[in-house]
Amino acid sequence: MNDRQYGASMIGRTQLPSTSEAITGVRRSLALFKLSLWAMVLGVWLATVYSFLATGLTVGLLPGTQRAVRRLVDRHRELAQQWSGVAVSSNYPPIPETRQGPALHALLVARHNQVWRDWRFVVVDPLIGGVIASIPVALLLSSVWGFVAAVIGPQVSEDLGSIWYMFIPVEGPITAVLAVLLAVATALLALWDAPRTAPRHARYLARILAPSADEAMAQRIEHLTTTRSDAMDTQMAEIRRIERDLHDGAQARLVAMGMTLNAAERLLKTNPDAVAGLLAEARESSTKALDELRDLVRGIHPPVLADRGLGDAIRSLALLCPLETEVTIDLPGRPEPPVESAAYFAVSEILTNAAKHSGAQRAWIDVRYQNGMLRMDITDDGRGGADPNRGTGLRGIERRLAAFDGIMAVSSPPEGPTLITMELPCALSSPKTTSS
Repeated sequence: MNDRQYGASMIGRTQLPSTSEAITGVRRSLALFKLSLWAMVLGVWLATVYSFLATGLTVGLLPGTQRAVRRLVDRHRELAQQWSGVAVSSNYPPIPETRQGPALHALLVARHNQVWRDWRFVVVDPLIGGVIASIPVALLLSSVWGFVAAVIGPQVSEDLGSIWYMFIPVEGPITAVLAVLLAVATALLALWDAPRTAPRHARYLARILAPSADEAMAQRIEHLTTTRSDAMDTQMAEIRRIERDLHDGAQARLVAMGMTLNAAERLLKTNPDAVAGLLAEARESSTKALDELRDLVRGIHPPVLADRGLGDAIRSLALLCPLETEVTIDLPGRPEPPVESAAYFAVSEILTNAAKHSGAQRAWIDVRYQNGMLRMDITDDGRGGADPNRGTGLRGIERRLAAFDGIMAVSSPPEGPTLITMELPCALSSPKTTSS
């Protein structure tokens, strides 16, 4: 059983957990309590820094302080996802790489943003998260004290007075038995509560760190505005490319063919032998114009994509790619045409970049559909170093995918290999027509 399944299995259960589950729960409670102690120390520092922000004395300390806060909060998010399956969303505003102190100052003063929520969380976590995390351990320690009081209480009561365990003064055999029974009940309560501590803490984490509904809506509106603008820019650039290709390619050849036919018409009566050469030249121009039109249509929407679907279209890309490419397709249906087109051209662009710039010899493409997401993994054995921030190719792919709420992740360490993962939310509309 993995961590997420373990956390989910605890929700809604009323019986006592197994010994291993209880021990795991206690260990996780201790880990969360340790983080809350670090948050308490960091919170004192945050209070000091925040108190002097208005004077400007602590602005220079903000970048380092924010990095410490971010590490702590990210660790909490990681544990919530790993242990309880709770994804704590975030919405960090862009912070300029230069003059981070003033930028962070403005965010903290403005409030109601992710940076301010992180700082608030660090301050209140020792009071709320620390208490949540400490309950199982406190109950176990209380149970241990109950057993100790039951053993030594009757012996020392005459010299030291009554030893109390909760509301029971342990003075003799009867009160000692009552203390033992209460200690056993406390221990059972601790074992029952321990596995539920991490999920309870994760839910608290989501409530205090996640953006509000209004902020999430504003973020969504901003994302849609940006992606719509990017989609329009991409569409206009594509229209200009088509216009340029038509003007410089097919149109020029058709004009040349018209001039050749016009010359052939003038020479038809005076020099019939020359007409044959001109007609052959015109035929060659028409053939080249037709080829260029076919290439242009292929660049707009490849016929194999329209006729056979995404799987066969990607296989055709692999056959044309100069790299030795292995393709694995697992699609039980076809995405909608716009999504299919975006996925196809994204894969085409990545393969082209790999062949031109990576120095790779082989590539692997894995396309599958899981949980409402079209996922595409493309790996090559090249030199690595691919970075969306250093080129327009990967950035263009990101913008193309963002128009459909898709995402792209790039892992390309120096010396390789490079792994690019793309995900597009979509529904499959029809059964597949080709085998994998």
